[in-house]
Amino acid sequence: MKITVNIIYSGTNNSAYLFAKEMIESGTVTDIKSQEGNIKYGYYLPMDNPNELLLVDEWVSQEAIDLHHKSPMMKKIADLRKKYNLKMKVKRYTEIS
Repeated sequence: MKITVNIIYSGTNNSAYLFAKEMIESGTVTDIKSQEGNIKYGYYLPMDNPNELLLVDEWVSQEAIDLHHKSPMMKKIADLRKKYNLKMKVKRYTEIS
C-alpha cells in the first residue's frame, strides 16, 4: 500500500529554499531516494509564497517509512530544519487499491 507524505516547510528570508538546496547539494536527497521502498522524494516551490516549500515523499509501505525514520538521514534533516528555523505541516495519504 503506497503512502504519500506531503510536508510544507515554512520559514522566512528564503530559508525553506535554502534548506532544500542544502539537502540536495549535501547528497542527502540522493541518499533518501536510494533507500529501499522510496518511490519519490521531491521539493516544489509555490509561485505565490517564497517562504514555503512543499516536499512530496512517497513510500511503498509504512515499514519503509519506519526504516527511513530510523536512518542517519533523519538527524541530518532535523539539524538542517533547526539551522534554517523551519516549521512543518504534515499531511499523509494512503493509496486505496
